[in-house]
Amino acid sequence: MKREQELLVNFLKQKGLKQTGQREKILEVFLANMKHVSADELHAIIRKSDPRIGFSTVYRTLRLLTEAGLAREVNFGDGRARFEKAFDKGQHGHLICTSCGKTEEFVVGAIDKAIKQVSSGVGFKPMGHRLEVYGLCKKCQ
Repeated sequence: MKREQELLVNFLKQKGLKQTGQREKILEVFLANMKHVSADELHAIIRKSDPRIGFSTVYRTLRLLTEAGLAREVNFGDGRARFEKAFDKGQHGHLICTSCGKTEEFVVGAIDKAIKQVSSGVGFKPMGHRLEVYGLCKKCQ
């Protein structure tokens, strides 16, 4: 987590913002506990240890973490923005249950190779991609 803290501190300095104890706590909880979390869910967890941290602080900090490259916003088609760790995380996809909302991650190595082949064939330089597969999890089938 030390590298992530350093990245955030440097990012905040570039933006002319300060590293606060609340931002540090939000980063710590986000990195320690979450796969995919909404601002509401993260706020509920953080309030258990520090009820002074408000929802807007959590939301704004998640946006800062996203700008800094430490978090990535993901949307699974249910109208709720969620955030996942982005730093030092390879390309992956999501399997999303349309019944219960359960989400599983999977490595997309073979798909990455296919994207590179197709892209190079038409002179396209891919900068990234998202892969979401919708269906029913084992429990909901």
